[in-house]
Amino acid sequence: MATAQLAHKSRMKRQLRWFVVIWTAITFIMGACTFFAIFWVLGETGIGGSTGRSFALPTSVPTVQPVTAAAIVVVPTLAPTAIPATPVPTNPPAEVAQAAQVAATPVPVATSTPLPVSNKSFQVGIQVQYSLDMNPDNQDGWMREVKEKMGLRWFKQQIRWEEVEPERGQFDWSKIDLVMPSSAKFSLNVMMSIVTAPAWAREGGVNLDKHGPPANYADYVNFVTAILKRYPGQVQAIEIWNEQNLDREWTSTAGLSAANYVAMLRETYTAIKAIDPGIIVISGALSPTGGWVEPDGRVSAIDDFDYLSQMIDAGLLNYTDCVGAHHNGYNIGPDVTWDKVPNDPTASFRGPFDNPHHSWSFYSTLETYASKIALANGQQKLCVTEFGWASTEDLGGFPPGFEFANDNTLQEQADFIVKAMDVMKGWNTVWLAFIWNFNYGPQAGWATDNDNVPYSIIGKDWVFRPAYDAIIQWSKANPSAP
Repeated sequence: MATAQLAHKSRMKRQLRWFVVIWTAITFIMGACTFFAIFWVLGETGIGGSTGRSFALPTSVPTVQPVTAAAIVVVPTLAPTAIPATPVPTNPPAEVAQAAQVAATPVPVATSTPLPVSNKSFQVGIQVQYSLDMNPDNQDGWMREVKEKMGLRWFKQQIRWEEVEPERGQFDWSKIDLVMPSSAKFSLNVMMSIVTAPAWAREGGVNLDKHGPPANYADYVNFVTAILKRYPGQVQAIEIWNEQNLDREWTSTAGLSAANYVAMLRETYTAIKAIDPGIIVISGALSPTGGWVEPDGRVSAIDDFDYLSQMIDAGLLNYTDCVGAHHNGYNIGPDVTWDKVPNDPTASFRGPFDNPHHSWSFYSTLETYASKIALANGQQKLCVTEFGWASTEDLGGFPPGFEFANDNTLQEQADFIVKAMDVMKGWNTVWLAFIWNFNYGPQAGWATDNDNVPYSIIGKDWVFRPAYDAIIQWSKANPSAP
């Protein structure tokens, strides 16, 4: 009996030892599993200093550079970079809150610079003659005056096709190559007015003593295309021709024809937009004039009001961003309508006073153009590619036919220019306006027979006329307009 009891106790002790061993092993294994599970979870979320496979957003987004016109000028607004979704484990509240804070961090979004064609606020520029000595330093001097002194952001450069491509396919880019780097250096917007077909491109039998269109409009399109390819992204606006309602600018075997002009405009507009849709396409500005028929029956001028209506009827408003206009004032102010000109008994030039006509009036010309566009349901504004007032006060002479310039003092020239800018800005129907002109005076040696000199802002012997300071003051008072 005693032996049996001892054997039973010995068996119980062995079972208890095995139980303790097994329980200890199970406890150890459970603890280890729990430890590794916690370590794994914490490592996955990147909390506690572990980098792990974190789903945090990138700390930076690569800078997006604007696309140049050489590629295509439309620069889209970019959306934030997409982040691939990562499964998120079930986390404690603190981990979820931290993850939410990281996810809410804003990602920088690249924005695009407005294209020239999309900024339709009133802006002023000036016509600048290239430096005749072809000296880049002198060209920079002109550009510096325009941008840093007068405070303007646009300048007009006339491109004479006949000079740049005198023979088909043979180009002389020297003048434009002088101007374009200088304009870029001073961040000036460039408006090119492209005119005068070379002899090789003209119609057979046409009078080559006068300017005129090409026989094949594709030749003009090719020339404009060549410019845009040589200077990609550097041209902000192009005026297609100039004063095509006069035969001295549009001598053609078909005569003066608004429909023919619009046909050339259509082809050119389409080509420009295919290359650079941001460029402002401006229709050729008309000359303010009445109609004129020569003794031989040839029409040498079409009234600009009539010609504009004819262009609109031919589809003008489908192929232009802005309707071109000119008005170089005579000897009345820019706020005077043609039918209400107050008599000035001291005026030597009597046209506006004794022979009332809309062509004398800056105000009536632009107001009527805008009205015609609106009546045709057009949304286009006007681009006044030339405006100014001539004065001969400091010249001692005047070109033939410029008797009216004798009636304007230098102070009146300044006052009229400033008043014209105020009038145009107040209308809200003018987009761009270019003062005629900055530097033809010194470039022509202030020659009294040069019809550009009386308009020059730089007077004789390099004395800046009052208009110079007046433009500076206007720019300071209207910082959004220049």
